[in-house]
Amino acid sequence: MRSVLTALAATLILAPWDAGAQLLAPPPVRPDAMMSALTAEVLGVLRQDHAAGRVTDLTELVEKRVVPAFDFARMTRIALARNWRLASPEQQALLAAQFKTLLVRTYTRTLLEFRDQAIDYRPLRAAAGDTEVTVRSAMRRPGVEPLTIDYDMADGTAGWQVYDVKVAGVSLVLAYRESFAAMVRTSGIDGLIKSLEDKNRQNEPAARTPEAKLAPVFLIYGISRSSQP
Repeated sequence: MRSVLTALAATLILAPWDAGAQLLAPPPVRPDAMMSALTAEVLGVLRQDHAAGRVTDLTELVEKRVVPAFDFARMTRIALARNWRLASPEQQALLAAQFKTLLVRTYTRTLLEFRDQAIDYRPLRAAAGDTEVTVRSAMRRPGVEPLTIDYDMADGTAGWQVYDVKVAGVSLVLAYRESFAAMVRTSGIDGLIKSLEDKNRQNEPAARTPEAKLAPVFLIYGISRSSQP
């Protein structure tokens, strides 16, 4: 009987602490707030460095702040569609790594190109408990219509992550699907891996010259539909 009373007393004593811990726990981060804060932080660093005449360490900035917010494995699976199942686990890992490099460099060039533009995030339209949402934003540009940038996001074990980006309605991931499928038909999975490796190797000099003139992201996406990876 004494042990029961002791356990009950301990429960009553600890209960207020548990309630207090729940009250002190931070609320879940909304995906739209997350992307707005991420964009503001990254663009803020780019603008400050540009104003001070410094060259931004884009590799460190992107790896530290951008990469954790994107689900590159899922993006690769979507881009390859049914061809993903044709790849061995080793090939899948290589494809994901190379596609990640390609996407990160595209995103980095985009940030540099539009670092001086304002981006507005629209109120999130989602029901409580939704695990997949679309975060919508628009980039204001002088003299032309705003450029829409939408992020498809999913809530998983790593928190909210982006699995597709749509610029002016064009899907970044699906833009590569046709060229990926064509490469697999002609050269197999290994041929696609080599093609991605070659493209990423060719892009290395551009990645080291951040002040070079950069093509707008929607143009890059449009070209990728008809060109080889």
